[in-house]
Amino acid sequence: MDLTTVMIMTPMQDIHFPDVKALNGATALSHLGIISAEGAEVASFLHGQLSQDVTGQSPDQARLAAFCSAKGRMLASFIVIKPQPEAFCLITDAQVLPAALKRLSMFVLRAKAKLTDAAGKLSAVGLMGQAARDWLGEVATIEPWQSSPHAPSGGQVVRLPDVLGAARWLWIGPVEAAQAITQTLPALPLPAWQWLEVMSGVVRIEPATADQFVPQMVNYELVGGVHFQKGCYPGQEIVARSQYRGTLKRRTFLLHGQAPMQAGQEVFSAADPTQPAGMVANAAAIPTQDGQVGAAFSALVELKWQALETGWHLGSADGPALELGTMPYEVPLGTSDV
Repeated sequence: MDLTTVMIMTPMQDIHFPDVKALNGATALSHLGIISAEGAEVASFLHGQLSQDVTGQSPDQARLAAFCSAKGRMLASFIVIKPQPEAFCLITDAQVLPAALKRLSMFVLRAKAKLTDAAGKLSAVGLMGQAARDWLGEVATIEPWQSSPHAPSGGQVVRLPDVLGAARWLWIGPVEAAQAITQTLPALPLPAWQWLEVMSGVVRIEPATADQFVPQMVNYELVGGVHFQKGCYPGQEIVARSQYRGTLKRRTFLLHGQAPMQAGQEVFSAADPTQPAGMVANAAAIPTQDGQVGAAFSALVELKWQALETGWHLGSADGPALELGTMPYEVPLGTSDV
């Protein structure tokens, strides 16, 4: 069978998605942390550590980047913004941040660069809906993965990719301003935001998945997280080999199910029930129409793509059934005789 792209499928009959265009307001993104990176040589330092072209990044751009081990496995995922000429913010999973910061700091050596945990100084806020548009003003019109200062709040705004037709913005700025935003705008339920993160198809490395995936396993090059012409960084040879030798046999897909899912859980395929077929990268409950936690779940799952037409089960070969969903972008698979 020739499999060239992921199949388009609908959720299970008993699983319903909310109208996310109705979501409106702001939510404090407590699951995210921010590394502040500053100094005259900070761009060149980060350029040599991350999978992204940092030296070529302009202030109006936000870029995804992977921080990998020498074996090419992702230790952290970052959204990188450049609010000042010699200053970057690396937005990542809050629980992954301490280990990532410690490891990055080991390589600073004599470079004129200083990396710190920005907790207590900077916060992240998620914005959606008409109230957010009105508050953002002209900044609301920027394109996905563009970044812009928001002068009234003293923060920086990133337009994230739309999900199911709904626009999303990420605001990074002073803690006091973040508190004012969430007190001024309508409350946006955090569980609904986290589900949209899953549905966006952009994986965030969590503690349970650190050092598990080569970037292509979680489609990171498909969403702009890998620059293949930038030169060396830890794990670069392995990442490049996976790209150009056609050896990649695993990709990440959306799966939906009625059972709770969480990062790090194994997923089994009916094609080979004796061993895991993949691992949950991120998961979240599908929200109800009012944005609260629902009973069904969606997950980004790294899978052996040769088994896409088989059934999947969570945790074991006879665990809860899962069903393939629709990715928001094309996932190339190559050719298989399966």
